[in-house]
Amino acid sequence: MSTAERARIGARVDGVVQGVGFRPFVHRLAREHRLAGWVRNDERGVVLEVEGERDALERFLRRLADEAPPLAVVEHVRAAPLEATGERGFRILQSQSTGEQAALVSPDVAPCRDCLAELLDPRDRRYRYPFVNCTNCGPRFTIVRGVPYDRPLTTMAAFEMCTACRAEYEDPASRRFHAQPNACPACGPTVRLLDGGGEAIAVEEPVRAAAAALAGGQIVAVKGLGGYHLACSADDEPAVAELRRRKRREEKPFALMAADLATLETLVHLGAAERKLVSSRARPIVIARRRSNAAVAAAVAPGSPDLGVMLPSTPLHHLLLTDVGGPLVMTSGNLRDEPIAFADDDALTRLGPIADAMLVHDRPIHVRLDDSVVRSVGPVAGSPARGSEAPLMIRRARGYVPASLPLPLPTRPLLACGAELKSTFCLAKGSRAWVGQHIGDLRNWDTLRSFGEGIAHFEALFAVRPEVVAHDLHPDYLSTGHALQREDVELVSVQHHHAHLAAVLAEHGERGEAIGAIYDGSGLGADGTIWGGELLAGGLESARRVGHLHPVRLPGGDAAVREPWRMACAWLLAAGGESGAPLPSMTAGMSASGLIDPERWEQVAELARTGTASPITTSVGRLFDAVAALCALRMTAPEEGRAAADLEAAATSAPGERGAYPLPVLDADVLALDPRETVRTIVCDLAAGVSASAVSARFHNALADATVRALALLAEREGVRTVILAGGVFQNRLLLERCLAGLAATGLRVLTPRRLPPNDGAISYGQAAVAAATLGR
Repeated sequence: MSTAERARIGARVDGVVQGVGFRPFVHRLAREHRLAGWVRNDERGVVLEVEGERDALERFLRRLADEAPPLAVVEHVRAAPLEATGERGFRILQSQSTGEQAALVSPDVAPCRDCLAELLDPRDRRYRYPFVNCTNCGPRFTIVRGVPYDRPLTTMAAFEMCTACRAEYEDPASRRFHAQPNACPACGPTVRLLDGGGEAIAVEEPVRAAAAALAGGQIVAVKGLGGYHLACSADDEPAVAELRRRKRREEKPFALMAADLATLETLVHLGAAERKLVSSRARPIVIARRRSNAAVAAAVAPGSPDLGVMLPSTPLHHLLLTDVGGPLVMTSGNLRDEPIAFADDDALTRLGPIADAMLVHDRPIHVRLDDSVVRSVGPVAGSPARGSEAPLMIRRARGYVPASLPLPLPTRPLLACGAELKSTFCLAKGSRAWVGQHIGDLRNWDTLRSFGEGIAHFEALFAVRPEVVAHDLHPDYLSTGHALQREDVELVSVQHHHAHLAAVLAEHGERGEAIGAIYDGSGLGADGTIWGGELLAGGLESARRVGHLHPVRLPGGDAAVREPWRMACAWLLAAGGESGAPLPSMTAGMSASGLIDPERWEQVAELARTGTASPITTSVGRLFDAVAALCALRMTAPEEGRAAADLEAAATSAPGERGAYPLPVLDADVLALDPRETVRTIVCDLAAGVSASAVSARFHNALADATVRALALLAEREGVRTVILAGGVFQNRLLLERCLAGLAATGLRVLTPRRLPPNDGAISYGQAAVAAATLGR
């Protein structure tokens, strides 16, 4: 065939196409179609040129997107004709970077079936090798230092491949063809076992020795993908209790890890949706209902009807769980309120006093990354299959970050700094946004430093040099302080609950108006008060407050978050009528007052009456606290949301309860959901001996019914058909499902968070969407 009879095209492929076996895939595809040319990575993605018969070129282009590797996400294939050169053969060229970085990076991926088979095959040269991987699985984001994604720009750069690994790496027929973390026992990272003081423990097989230590009741720190875990046997009550004591974690549940689905099924009830989530390549922690006969220590999740469970996310974890032979507690390697430890020296300093032994390895972790947490919610209106169950993200980190999200409107390069709790940041440019991993609560220097380091890494990785910085209205948030310290940028302040509304709209690609029920613990309102039970009307650019929860006092400010009984006191005073004092019958029948010193109770009541150190709040989260305290479920709380979780757990013990307390929606220019009658009826029921479970279920039903009525009324008034449910309170599965069921009958279109959490982990993305819309006017 002459050169004139041949055709040649050049193509650029955008999306997640680096570190996922895309170049080897292109190589194999070109050879199948007998095409010549080359492919390489660059700073934006994958670029290639192919030459051959025209019909072969057309088939090649169709298959390029349709048959991409499992981990690839092909967004665009842009092709253009070129002059044929008569080239023969197809090559993978060395990566080239000549412009601004724009390549997308894959999240870390759990081991594939092929690699697990090798891991457990005594005949394989990678038998029991804790770092087995290929182009279809393994570490990605946590080892990447920069793009293009090639070994020199990863933490594997220091490990030179042996002859056998190099042959696989260069063999187009191998699934390790250009697998950047490729390694084996002869040339790759190694595992060691240390004592709590950092001294090496002389053992032939460190993983088996660690498993024996765990079986013997010891606590072991385990280095994973994005940081360290603290592990102990899940059924060992003394070990779990000791881990709680050393970690200073009073009640928050520990996550569990098991070797396989069959073992998880002995611990929790897994429906089809949960099985799919827990087995996904992201390997998140999945919250599921505990089995009554689960062989789990009581200290794992005190008082909770649920357990957080996960499957191994690395070959190292697979080996450890297999050797132990039973489930393990696998909780973040940190002390309370600190970020997870990921650097070896820091881990030794912070975790050495907690752990009896440390299972470590010498592959550096470049990015700190905690485990993701999800739960299944259904039926969900607006999901791809209407009425099907859908994931509800609680914490977005390993397995999902740094996947990008689209923005409905393009933006100049910007940074959004998020909120104070469950902190994340967001970098954006053009029509793409990158929401950073869960950082934690910005309340100490270590967490703030992690926040700043995460921003700097994303800025470098995705070449975003912010010209605009968005932040919360609250002047005392450390995230706001970070924003205000940036130089030569345009600042955009975004109200907290508007950011929640905008985050859901943007995630669903919406540019229009909606009505939103935004329920959370607190956020500074546009009027300077503490909002938290808001009904908003608006879109990305702006939002109006068109309704809210009846306002009450927050006695002692933040102290009320730690002591829910204060909110019970405030709501009793609000429900007592014009006198400003609870009715005698209410006080006599209230469970909470009998558990609190009468003098302290009266002091807090006086704060609420006078408003001294007691700002006004409309917080639904604090209403949940009040009801939990009234039911004597929770007087004090080590962290925000604990009382609400107890109240939700109580309601699950009364699944057949369909009754609902009165909770009027007062129709005015600005609607008010008024729970004062709700509180009065709750106190009467408790005095009559009604169980806390029944009271909780009726309260959940009442709030859901009132929310549905309010949204339907406002949607008609505003002339919109889209409603949104967002805010941390909607992590409550029971409330969310009750609201979704009620809204299904209204014919309204309901949007809920899907790829981001309903909590403050989505605030940064919402701020970015608002800033993009505001600046684009």
